[in-house]
Amino acid sequence: MSTEHRAATRPPVRTCVGCRVRTGKSDLLRVVAVADGTDAQGARSLALDRRGRLPGRGAYLHPDLRCLDLAERRRAFPRALRLTGPLDTSALRRWIEEQGAAGSASGPAATGREMET
Repeated sequence: MSTEHRAATRPPVRTCVGCRVRTGKSDLLRVVAVADGTDAQGARSLALDRRGRLPGRGAYLHPDLRCLDLAERRRAFPRALRLTGPLDTSALRRWIEEQGAAGSASGPAATGREMET
């Protein structure tokens, strides 16, 4: 089987910045940093990119509060997005809570699987 054929049949895979587990792109949320217009210091917040079309570097995350908590604790968002300074995750946290993803078994953090460090 040629490499072109194999590559065409595999779905894209990305790594969750929270739990560091590789998963299909369709199972992860893409988030990007957007500038907050209310702050003169250039503060940024994370915005959910549902269509995957927003400009800039993206980071991928399981739709699970535990993965979000891990990513915040590890300071993974600024590193993945190649930014300095804090990022506001409150809107992303609110969206995940509204979706009820905190209780679902999506991703290794929800299943209690140990994370590799």
